Amino acid sequence: MKIEKFIDHTLLKPQSTEEQIKKICEEAKEYNFASVCINPYYASFVSSELKGYDVKTCVVIGFPLGANTKEVKAFEAKQAIENGAQEVDMVINIGALKDKKYDVVKEDIESVVNVAKGKALLKVIIETCLLTDEEKIKACELSKEAGADFVKTSTGFSTAGAKKEDIDLMRKTVGKNIGVKASGGIHSYEETMDMIEAGATRIGASAGIKIIEGAKKNK
Repeated sequence: MKIEKFIDHTLLKPQSTEEQIKKICEEAKEYNFASVCINPYYASFVSSELKGYDVKTCVVIGFPLGANTKEVKAFEAKQAIENGAQEVDMVINIGALKDKKYDVVKEDIESVVNVAKGKALLKVIIETCLLTDEEKIKACELSKEAGADFVKTSTGFSTAGAKKEDIDLMRKTVGKNIGVKASGGIHSYEETMDMIEAGATRIGASAGIKIIEGAKKNK
């Protein structure tokens, strides 16, 4: 198992500078991570930095609150893809889900699916820490129905990050053919393996290098 290809090397802090973004691109190229995950402003820059390498450009959409309109998310995703994004991680409309406005949530996801299909992989962030188990299941079902490629636990900017039991629940809900991404609060090789064993096929982390170093020690 190539653990490095599970990792989206991530830097989403609002104060991130171009120098810091360049550094994580260099690290991603050195360690051959799956992607570099950044805010939309840096899409073109990261795409240029990663050109010629087997590391994707991953851009977050409607981040971190998910409370934008579907039209804004669709435009943001379209622009990100035009600027070189090969993967987009969108946040659902969490309030609409809690209001049981399932058509709104599905249409929200579909607006980005329609833009990304055939051009970029779409991961749907459901923000598990704010949801009941019933809501997590519904969010996963709606993501699958809308045509998403992945469901993802967290933004890393709310009250908690990924939990093994959430990965297990999400995997059981979506089945085998959709990816599950664990993100937020994953800092070690042991935590990473817990998530993978529970069914995660991608890991979002800023501690990618530490995870790889831990993997080397555990060989």
